[in-house]
Amino acid sequence: MNYKVEGALRRNKKNFIIFIILWIILAIVFVMPISYAIAKATVNGQFMMDKFFGGIADSFTNLGNTIGKTFTEGHLGTYFSTLFKFSILYAIFVLVGLIKTAPKHEFADIEHGSSDWSKNGEQYRVLSDRKGIILAQNNYLPTDKRGNVNVLVVGRIRFW
Repeated sequence: MNYKVEGALRRNKKNFIIFIILWIILAIVFVMPISYAIAKATVNGQFMMDKFFGGIADSFTNLGNTIGKTFTEGHLGTYFSTLFKFSILYAIFVLVGLIKTAPKHEFADIEHGSSDWSKNGEQYRVLSDRKGIILAQNNYLPTDKRGNVNVLVVGRIRFW
């Protein structure tokens, strides 16, 4: 299971910055007008739906005034509670995206024929990392070892 988490994090390194920037933009452009409309629609502890829908259109069209009024009229409590709920929903969507990009098996994204399957230099019990017949980058079949050193070359040679 650990390889799935590591693979998802490795695949989405660049996306985390995008996720954070998008969250900041949405927190200002989307959540603040909605929270201001909620604060204006709440009268004596009761939520008025008609005031909310009338105020939300006005809040989105006058975003600069809405941001200023949120700070000056003392609606920060409503903003932070709405932002908290939005952040939880946003985090759920991000986690679903991360889960969907997790590798399906341990050997996903490993090139076939490479030595990436081995860990901590275990391929060097058989191979050499310095000299011999080139098999892959930093992997050589030593010619001075005892036993079979035959190499099968798969591919074709073109003569023109």
